[in-house]
Parts: sequence; structure tokens; C-alpha cells
Amino acid sequence: MTTSSDRKTDGRPSLGTATGQRIPVPRRERKPAMAALAVLLIVGGALISAYLVMVSGQRVPVISIAQPVAAGQRIPASALREVQVSSTGGLDYIPWGDRAKVTQTFATVTLVKGALLTNGMISTGSSVTKGSVVVGLALKPGQLPAGGLQPGDRVALYAVSSQGGQSGTQSGTVLAPAATVYDVVQPGQNDIQADQISVSVTVPVDQAPEVTQASSAGAVAVALLPAGEKAPQTAPRQTTPKQPSTQPSANESPGNPPASPRDRSTGTP
Repeated sequence: MTTSSDRKTDGRPSLGTATGQRIPVPRRERKPAMAALAVLLIVGGALISAYLVMVSGQRVPVISIAQPVAAGQRIPASALREVQVSSTGGLDYIPWGDRAKVTQTFATVTLVKGALLTNGMISTGSSVTKGSVVVGLALKPGQLPAGGLQPGDRVALYAVSSQGGQSGTQSGTVLAPAATVYDVVQPGQNDIQADQISVSVTVPVDQAPEVTQASSAGAVAVALLPAGEKAPQTAPRQTTPKQPSTQPSANESPGNPPASPRDRSTGTP
């Protein structure tokens, strides 16, 4: 006798025999390399984020302009100051440590106060305009404004009396109505005497002979002018010699001649 458990259908076991059984599932394979890569990506992302935050707050010292410098003028040390900027600015700002080199260069453009100095703003060569020359002046206190001069200042040059009287130009003559300060060397620098200030100015070629002659005699005074102005070309005031008085004195009557020195000393009328 055949039981229900022994029945087969199409040569396969009956479905009843599989009741309550689970199909085996393949075991998941672990991949250590992928896990390590994931950890590296997480750690690397954290480090990059920390670096960006740190760099965004990092600041470096660079050179800023403290006072205006005209184009073509030598850049003085007094025109430079230190400022801190972000290191991710992307521009070629000149580091503060190069300030000594900058003082040996010339401005290629007009430098305004507060500007950050870049390599494109400076040049190692002089840029004196055509038709002008640079003349040196050795000045003492009283021959220039008390506040001093800066490269780029507009000045007028006047002839003054010298101690030796060797200048052939009359005192008060305008030697250069609109010169420009090219460079200034303070006392004690570059072997300059303690009581002298060396000032270099640019003047037109035709004015250079008189300026150099007066400068060699120490007979030049410098006056500071407003920007764009020049001194008027006025002739110096002529002084009239004082004539002796022809009026009779109290002891002389209009009708009598003046007494001689001998008569005055003896009292003879």
C-alpha cells in the first residue's frame, strides 16, 4: 500500500515534504580593502576640511602704502607699513620682509595710501621724464619747510643770499617754478652731514644751469607748493639805496652854510 508521503509527481518529491524548510542563503563575503578605503576617505575628508578652515584664517605680513608716492619717484621707507592679509588672496603681494629691497625701486604708477604693494607697481629703473634732469640740493634748516619733504612733492626753488656771496643770481629770483622732489636723504644717512638734508629734484633742462650754480653755492631755498601749482615768475623787488638827508639840522639856519666838523668841535660860530 502506498502512503501519501511516498507519492511523487513527475519524479520529484511532493511539495508536502518541504513544508517548514528554508532555502539556504549564501553567506555575505567581507571585503577588508573596501572597509579600509571607506575609513581613509572619511578621515581624509575631515583633514581637508580642517586644513581649509585653518588656511582661511591664516594671515601673512605684506607691504601697504602709508603715504602717496608719485609715479616715477623712488619709494621711501616712510611710505611703507606692515599689514596682515589672508594667505589665500591669490595676488603677488610683496612680503614685509622685502621692504629694504622696495626702497631701492621706483613707482611705476601713482601709489595711493592704503594700497597693497605688488610687483607690478614697482620698477628697478628710474623713470625721469624726457626733457627733465635730476639736480641735487644740500639744504640746511631754514632752506626747506620744517615739516620736511617727500618724493613726489611739488616745490619751487628760489635763489637766496649765501655766506660766500658766490651765487651770481639775485636773491629772490625764482630758479624753478615747478620742480618735483625726486628723493630725500635725511641727515646721518649715506654719510650726509648731521646738519644737512640731501634733496634731489627734477627740473626742466633749461632751468638746470641756474639751479646747479645756486646749489653749489648753498644759495637755494625750497618752498612747498599745492599739487598742480607753480610759483609765479615775478622779478625780485629792487631795493633803492638810501640817499643822505639834505634837510638842515637844528643848529643850522637856512641862510647859513653848515658848520665844518672843526667848528662844531670847538664851538666856533
